[in-house]
Amino acid sequence: MTIAPDGTRNGGSQYQAMREFVESMSDTLPGKFEITKEGIVHDMMAPVGPHELTVAQVSRRLERIMPDRLLAHTGTPDVESQPEGIMRHPDIMVIAWEDMEIQGSFDPHTIIAAIEIVSRSNPDNDWVSKVRDYPLLGIPIYVIFDPREGEGAVLSDIHSTPDGPRYATRKDFVYGEDVTIGEWTISTEGLPLYP
Repeated sequence: MTIAPDGTRNGGSQYQAMREFVESMSDTLPGKFEITKEGIVHDMMAPVGPHELTVAQVSRRLERIMPDRLLAHTGTPDVESQPEGIMRHPDIMVIAWEDMEIQGSFDPHTIIAAIEIVSRSNPDNDWVSKVRDYPLLGIPIYVIFDPREGEGAVLSDIHSTPDGPRYATRKDFVYGEDVTIGEWTISTEGLPLYP
């Protein structure tokens, strides 16, 4: 569900109001809140087993082959750009350990790759909104795993367009194939599907 801003505020004050709302609701309502260019997104469903199992398996597979200085992080905090008015929380963030030694949200320019497992309750958040928002944040690689059909895509090569930065390259994959994320290739064999 997207909650669009009311238009009575502008610029930073509108973003700040949405940020305060998200902070006030995060411990009150189930699900995950994020701020997009369109407003607040609330994924009301708690992640289900196949979603969380995919997060764990992809994270572990990446960490087995990445250098020790990198982490396929699955926790908090969010990734935020106040100038862009965007606050997102990827399921997995490839980031260097030293870039995590901060207070507050992660700087999006320190994220090597953002990885999302498509939510059954709100797939457009991953396939549409984040495809728009992650290049605006400057995240060089965005990977989507979709347990609904056992497929996904790797998006990369940010370039300028009249509508703002966008990914120029999209490489689709199906579960069972190897997928290359940046410098690392992992198997998608055995990743779970939604029932």
